[in-house]
Amino acid sequence: MMEEEELEFVEELEAVLQLTPDVQLAIEQVFPSQDPLDRADFNAVEYINALFPTEQSLANIDEVVNKIRLKIRRLDDNIRTVVRGQTNVGQDGRQALEEAQKAIQQLFGKIKDIKDKAEKSEQMVKEITRDIKQLDHAKRHLTTSITTLNHLHMLAGGVDSLEAMTRRRQYGEVANLLQGVMNVLEHFHKYMGIPQIRQLSERVKAAQTELGQQILADFEEAFPSQGTKRPGGPSNVLRDACLVANILDPRIKQDIIKKFIKQHLSEYLVLFQENQDVAWLDKIDRRYAWIKRQLVDYEEKYGRMFPREWYMTERIAVEFCHVTRTELAKIMRTRAKEIEVKLLLFAIQRTTNFEGFLAKRFSGCTLTDGTLKKLDSPPPSTNPFLEDEPAPEMEELAMEKGDLDQPKKPKAPDNPFHGIVSKCFEPHLYVYIESQDKNLGELIDRFVADFKAQGPPKPNTDEGGAVLPSCADLFVYYKKCMVQCSQLSTGEPMIALTTIFQKYLREYAWKILSGNLPKTTSSSGGLTISSLLKEKEGSEVAKFTLEELCLICSILSTAEYCLATTQQLEEKLKEKVDVSLIERINLTGEMDTFSTVISSSIQLLVQDLDAACDPALTAMSKMQWQNVEHVGDQSPYVTSVILHIKQNVPIIRDNLASTRKYFTQFCIKFANSFIPKFITHLFKCKPISMVGAEQLLLDTHSLKMVLLDLPSIGSQVVRKAPASYTKIVVKGMTWAEMILKVVMAPHEPSVVFVDNYIKLLTDCNTETFQKILDMKGLKRSEQSCMLELFRQRLPTPPSGPEGSSSLSLLAPTPEQESSRIRKLEKLIKKRL
Repeated sequence: MMEEEELEFVEELEAVLQLTPDVQLAIEQVFPSQDPLDRADFNAVEYINALFPTEQSLANIDEVVNKIRLKIRRLDDNIRTVVRGQTNVGQDGRQALEEAQKAIQQLFGKIKDIKDKAEKSEQMVKEITRDIKQLDHAKRHLTTSITTLNHLHMLAGGVDSLEAMTRRRQYGEVANLLQGVMNVLEHFHKYMGIPQIRQLSERVKAAQTELGQQILADFEEAFPSQGTKRPGGPSNVLRDACLVANILDPRIKQDIIKKFIKQHLSEYLVLFQENQDVAWLDKIDRRYAWIKRQLVDYEEKYGRMFPREWYMTERIAVEFCHVTRTELAKIMRTRAKEIEVKLLLFAIQRTTNFEGFLAKRFSGCTLTDGTLKKLDSPPPSTNPFLEDEPAPEMEELAMEKGDLDQPKKPKAPDNPFHGIVSKCFEPHLYVYIESQDKNLGELIDRFVADFKAQGPPKPNTDEGGAVLPSCADLFVYYKKCMVQCSQLSTGEPMIALTTIFQKYLREYAWKILSGNLPKTTSSSGGLTISSLLKEKEGSEVAKFTLEELCLICSILSTAEYCLATTQQLEEKLKEKVDVSLIERINLTGEMDTFSTVISSSIQLLVQDLDAACDPALTAMSKMQWQNVEHVGDQSPYVTSVILHIKQNVPIIRDNLASTRKYFTQFCIKFANSFIPKFITHLFKCKPISMVGAEQLLLDTHSLKMVLLDLPSIGSQVVRKAPASYTKIVVKGMTWAEMILKVVMAPHEPSVVFVDNYIKLLTDCNTETFQKILDMKGLKRSEQSCMLELFRQRLPTPPSGPEGSSSLSLLAPTPEQESSRIRKLEKLIKKRL
């Protein structure tokens, strides 16, 4: 009965006790067990089946039941022991909590006692140190009072001594004493409210004022404004007075310096008066020689009188420069008509040399004129005078190679005196600019005369087309002018010189380059070419001679050289000119002019070769293609075209070897001109028989191969033609081949013919279709039906690359082509 109750209790417990997966996992981790009874998903039926898998195993059922009952009793005992052990846990916990509370109360009482004792200790320490603090304050105040009294004593005695030494002019002692008195007086700034202290301060100021007036009077006496310098050289008194002036108001020092320099340069103003012969520019060397002697004389006589930090030698030189600049500007305004280019350049050269001498001798630290370049604040623009310019020989060599000084990083100026005198010449640089204008005009005229006298350049097939020597001479002269002008000024004169450069660059392009291109009778697009002669049997086509072709190539190479060098010239001018004027330097128009000359030269070469091929194309269109009975070798007109190409192209390629890109342009322009013209003449060949169309297709393929080989034709070195050129030739000549393939196709049935035309040519133009029908020799009635069917069969315009993909359909299908077309293709392949 009890066992049944226990089983019911277990079932109720299992129904109520459902542990979560997390709890079950935690139990398994803490109490790992392999017993099936401990598993969360325990199944009693499966467990019993595992114990009694067969009927024979049921014989041991009593033994198994006894083991399970024994295990249950053990578990009950364990549970009972644990439950009984937990009955006293609550009471023990309450007892432990009460003990902890009592311990906390005891600890709180002890902390309070410690705090009270600490407060008492602090109060005791304050009482002990109160007297010590009072003693410290008293000591500090006493020390301050003693120090102040000592300073007061020193100040009072120093003021008395200072007044006495001032009266006796004992400047050496005054210099040391005055500095000490002023240092001591700084300690009494906060005591100025005391009458005695204020009185001492006023006495010091009065002594300083008296010293300044006295020192200025001594210098005036030693170096009077009128008369000669004091004989016997400087005195020790004045040297000591300079030391005192260093301490006094800076205006005293400035007055001394100003009066001394003015007196030192008074002789210069007399010797080089405006009405004196030595004052003119041709004797400008004497001015600089005079100041050099004066500087040497100053160093010998007065070098030790003034302190080194006054930089008196440099100040004299700077004031001399200011005076000289003013005097030269005045005399040049008065005698402006007498200024010549050589005289002006002479004076500027001597002046810049003198400025360079000053830069080597002095640091420029005394310069105060904001317009001058100073070492401590270099401007962002390049100072051309300070650059290391290449030697003239190197300049000419660089110009011959087409390298006009690659742009360099601007260097910081190292001559702070640049322009301190030479700036006065800038208003008169128009004389120099006018001279360069005249010289460049004469240079261009000489180039024209030399070209006429020497004739065109000789053919050159080894090193490419020769650049005209006059081009290098022009840019070498430009270089020299630019460097020279940049040394004179980096302002408006450089802009004026740039305008002159632009003028004669255009004149060179017009008179030397465009003006010497071969002239012909007819005009096309602004350019001339040989008259288009009709070719007769055995006659020669009129075209440019070998010398004329070489001349065109030489002019093209020269124009390319000028284009590149003009661009470099523009960059160099922008480096030389002031930053504010850079935007006014623009040689784009001149570069466009040279580009026009290049285009004109290429067009002349194209038109010459194109015109030479015209008679052959005319002969092709006049042949009776309906009477051709069999397909043979290439036709005579093809041989004539190839002959002209082989005659002209190697000459042009060899003379443009140094400018390969323009030779490529020539090839592209010729292909763009010849192929449309060939197709136009192809449409004129009507009517055409089937055999005639086969012959034309063979000729077209021959011309296509020649054109693809055009860039390297007749050359020992075979180069791959540029992709851009090859694409043009393949596209144009393939279209011509497609035209002939359509002509060769039978026109019956009409639907197949029209579809074949649309697929091969992808041309929806009825005029082109009309020309195809004319070439086939169809009657008008048949053409009308074909045209109507063509309009009906026209597809909608394709989108994307599909429209151009049909050009690649070169091989006809059996439904679109006859057996004769396939036979012709085999013949072409066999010949290739």
